[in-house]
Amino acid sequence: MSVVADTIFPVRYEQLEELAKQKMAKEVFDYVQSGAGAEETLRANRQAFEQWKIVPRFLKDVSKLSTKVKVNGTEFDAPILLAPIGMQGIVHNEGELATARAAAKENLPFVASTVSSYSMEEVAAESSGDKWFQLYYPDDPDLLKSLVGRAERAGFSAIVVTVDTGMLGYRERDRSNGYSPFLLGKGGANYKGDSVFSERMNRSSSFLEEMKKVFYKPSLCWQDITYLRSITTLPIYLKGILSAEDARTAADSGIQGIVVSNHGGRQLDGCLASLDALSSIKKEVGDELTILFDSGIRRGSDIVKALALGADAVFVGRPYLYGLATDGESGVQSVLKQLKEDLFISLSLAGVASIKELDENWIQQA
Repeated sequence: MSVVADTIFPVRYEQLEELAKQKMAKEVFDYVQSGAGAEETLRANRQAFEQWKIVPRFLKDVSKLSTKVKVNGTEFDAPILLAPIGMQGIVHNEGELATARAAAKENLPFVASTVSSYSMEEVAAESSGDKWFQLYYPDDPDLLKSLVGRAERAGFSAIVVTVDTGMLGYRERDRSNGYSPFLLGKGGANYKGDSVFSERMNRSSSFLEEMKKVFYKPSLCWQDITYLRSITTLPIYLKGILSAEDARTAADSGIQGIVVSNHGGRQLDGCLASLDALSSIKKEVGDELTILFDSGIRRGSDIVKALALGADAVFVGRPYLYGLATDGESGVQSVLKQLKEDLFISLSLAGVASIKELDENWIQQA
């Protein structure tokens, strides 16, 4: 067990969140914990899990149960990926470096954000574990090619394109606090170290002004995904899919997978809970795409429900970030260890002999 300020590292998510809150400045904690608008989507993500109940089977041999899965052609210890979270340096000075090391030690893939506190090359040098690169599709084709090429050369094994951020969500708590790490110049490491962006900077006196020009791409459309497919051999996953219609278009576009996600409730308030989108998407695309799930995972039983509804693996976000804030690399690793153990116990008690067995027959709505 990791020890933080003479306190045993928390097991309960709620205690971990409270301990992390004590470690952060108020505006930083609010930025991490909050959602957009009235936070209806943020609440809906958790309420959706509570509306599904696991139906256990007993007198089943679970003695050979393994949580190992293959995702993107690589075997991992559990169907868990560390979600891309930008600017992790605001909660701990080692930020993504500590997180990537912890993920590697637990044999789980780490997804590095475009707006990391450290460059993708620095993250790659720090960890030999499997790493994916999350892409905020820039409004500059030369910068796009540069970022993707750098990810390839640094050894990242997939590109995750976030498609739900044509502009920033209306985040009331951040606006009330007057806090924006983006406007404070955080999360710019991948841009500052980029030759194309540096050339843009030669024509401008302001880093932030250039960031604003290229970071958002409100015109992002399916043709841009087709173009991305043409310039990289890396597998492509689209993060932010919530409709069966979009999932079908994704399947027909030649990409490898999707991430069913509403950005953890941080973009569009009042929209569908991610879990409520899973079933219809699975029915539409079946096994044509790898289906990953994001938004609201807190415990092992949550993962069981998401897998039963059609996910091949899940992203975990805020829990590991709270672990990072609380105890750095050790905190992240503690969160991952606990989540893996909780998943194994939950599967065993549900009578699941193999993860491949899970489907909607294992759950029912309350």
